[in-house]
Amino acid sequence: MLFSIIIPVYNRPQEIDELLESLTLQTVKGFEVVVVEDGSTIDCRQIIEKYSSKLNIKYFYKPNTGPGGSRNYGAERATGDYFIILDSDCIIPPTYLFEVQHELNNQPCDAFGGPDRAHNSFTPMQKAINYGMTSFFTTGGIRGGKKKLDKFFPRSFNMGISKLAFSALGGFSNMRFGEDIDFSIRLFKAGYRVRLFPKAWVFHKRRVDLRKFYKQVFNSGIARINLFLKYPDSLKIVHLLPAVFTYGMLFFLLSSFVCLYSLTPVLLYMLIITSDSTIKNKSLKVGLLSVIASFVQLFGYGFGFTKAAWLRIVLRRNEFNAFEKNFYK
Repeated sequence: MLFSIIIPVYNRPQEIDELLESLTLQTVKGFEVVVVEDGSTIDCRQIIEKYSSKLNIKYFYKPNTGPGGSRNYGAERATGDYFIILDSDCIIPPTYLFEVQHELNNQPCDAFGGPDRAHNSFTPMQKAINYGMTSFFTTGGIRGGKKKLDKFFPRSFNMGISKLAFSALGGFSNMRFGEDIDFSIRLFKAGYRVRLFPKAWVFHKRRVDLRKFYKQVFNSGIARINLFLKYPDSLKIVHLLPAVFTYGMLFFLLSSFVCLYSLTPVLLYMLIITSDSTIKNKSLKVGLLSVIASFVQLFGYGFGFTKAAWLRIVLRRNEFNAFEKNFYK
C-alpha cells in the first residue's frame, strides 16, 4: 500500500464526517485511513462506521496526548510507504492523491506538503481567516504560497512523510504546539529531501470565530520562541515581522491622539488588505472581514511571541510551566 492517511481528531465528529466523505471521492484508490481519537468526550465512532464499507479505515481511541502524540500513535499502526498527515478540519479535493502521486513519480522526495485554500461553502469569516493565514501581506507567504519570505516547511494540516524518514526521526516531539514545524526543522537538519507540492492543496477550515483564531495564532507566537530556543538558527526576519507590526501599529494608533496623520500607515495597510482579499475572494464583505482577521492574526502572534520571549528568554522558565494554561486539547 502506498499511502496511509493519518487523522487525529478531538471532539469534531461533524468535521471528520466531511473529511472522510471527501476521501471517498479520490480519483486514486488503494489507500488506508487511520483515525486516532485523542481522548474526545464527543467521539466519532458512529461516523467511522458510516464509512467502514466505503474506505479502508482503522479507528483507535486513546487518552489525550495532543496532536503530535496522536499522529505518532497512528503512524505506529499504519502500513503505507508514505504517511499523509491531515487535520480533521480539512476537506480534500478529488485529485489530491493523484497530484501527490504525480509529484512523487516525477521527483521523489522524503517529505512534502501542500498549501491550503478556502472552500466555496466556507462562511465569510472562515474565508477571511484563511486569507489572514495565507496572504503574502500577513504571513509573508510562508505557508505554501507562490510568494514567500522563507523556505517552505510542511505543516501538519497537509504533510506527507515517507515511513522510513518518519521512523528514523522518531516521529513528532512532545511539543503541544509548533510540533509540526519542529518536525520539519528536523527533516531539513537530517538532510532529507523536502518539497512543496503546489497542486496538492486542501480546503482548511481553521477556526470558525475570532476568539478561537486569536488563541491559535497566540500559541503560534509562543511556539516560535520555543523553536528558537531549540534551534537558534530557525528564527528568521519574517518571524519577527508580526511583533514589529503589532507594536508599530500601537505606536501609530497612540500617536493619532496627537496627530491624525499618524493613522495614514494604518489606513493604507487596511486598504491593501481589503483590496487584495476582495479581488481574491470576489467579495467585498470578505475583504472587509479580512482586515479584522489580519489584525487578529498579527496582533495575536505578536503578543504570543512577546510573552514567550519574556517568560522563556528573560525569566528563563521552561516550556511547560510557562504556558500550561495555553495548552489546548
